[in-house]
Amino acid sequence: MTEELLDIPIKETALYNSHVQLGAKLVPFAGYKMPVSYPEGIQSEYFTVRDKAGIFDVSHMGEFTISGSGATAFLQKMTINNVDKLQVGEAQYSAMCYPNGGIIDDLILYRKSDGYFMVVNASNIEKDFDWLSEHRTENVDLKNLSEEYSLIALQGPKSGEILSTCTDANLKMPFYSFEDAFVFGNPVMVSRTGYTGELGFEIYGESNVLIHIWDELINVGVSPAGLAARDILRMEMKYCLYGNDIDKSTNPIEAGLSWITALSNGDFIGKDALLEIKRNGTARMLISFVMEERGIPRQGYEVFVDSQKVGIVTSGTQSPKLKIGFGLAYVDRPFNKIGQNISIQIRNKFISAKIIKPPFIKGTSLHY
Repeated sequence: MTEELLDIPIKETALYNSHVQLGAKLVPFAGYKMPVSYPEGIQSEYFTVRDKAGIFDVSHMGEFTISGSGATAFLQKMTINNVDKLQVGEAQYSAMCYPNGGIIDDLILYRKSDGYFMVVNASNIEKDFDWLSEHRTENVDLKNLSEEYSLIALQGPKSGEILSTCTDANLKMPFYSFEDAFVFGNPVMVSRTGYTGELGFEIYGESNVLIHIWDELINVGVSPAGLAARDILRMEMKYCLYGNDIDKSTNPIEAGLSWITALSNGDFIGKDALLEIKRNGTARMLISFVMEERGIPRQGYEVFVDSQKVGIVTSGTQSPKLKIGFGLAYVDRPFNKIGQNISIQIRNKFISAKIIKPPFIKGTSLHY
């Protein structure tokens, strides 16, 4: 979701005009003009989502449908999680890998009554669809509906309370499940998913429908939030961001995604390489760390133990709630254990930090 596409015209989401009217600061992101923040500011947006509820435009994401009698077997080959576990109405976090185990993309797969609905990262839409098309088998129908769909994420502890006033969906649905429902009288798919660690829902639908729903939510007082606040929120949960924490040079095992990697099931692309990596052990692991001195870590900063370079920061920022720097980094074994003291080189200084068990924030508690 971070890799800006160069030499390609920048697109606008269906909600672009609303962002302009709301005074958003718009930046190029994954080929789209996206709101990085609104006039209230990043910290205000962050606390709104952590304490109440905010809405994000996530319409830059890609959406594919996969159907036909061969769809399940095809997806079992193409994705690393166990598709057979999915029941109608359920969603699954997964990924696609190259034969060497490198990550093509991470994704969410929804099981619908008439097939599957796949949501992929904006910067990878064309690459992902080409990869799926290249391996498509008989009795599989594959469609790219990214231009037709928009997506709003309503996130925060009060999101259910707000949504309950305008939908017929059962909002007590389990995490990673969904319903076809109506919101403000419009047909959509309501999903109990999100990228913030808070209670939240994602609403998928045709673009004209989502414009109406966005405007209605703004009208009832829900505050918009931009990419900057979203990035902080996801980092506090150690949610990976493609292009930062995972990419084709990383594999699911070292990225801490073994829990979605069904090595004992099926025969997906990349499985043999990942089995070998699992057997031999990874040379490094993606870890969470917190700064123990003043300093804000950024992507690309180097990680040291004593005077030895042992890793590199993939994502980093400062937590508005905790007022300390924190981040994610790949760190060489055996320096990846929880409690390990490390240093982050920030300009010419070595700033002390410590590896912790994520998430950084759960409710109001810091877990370390």
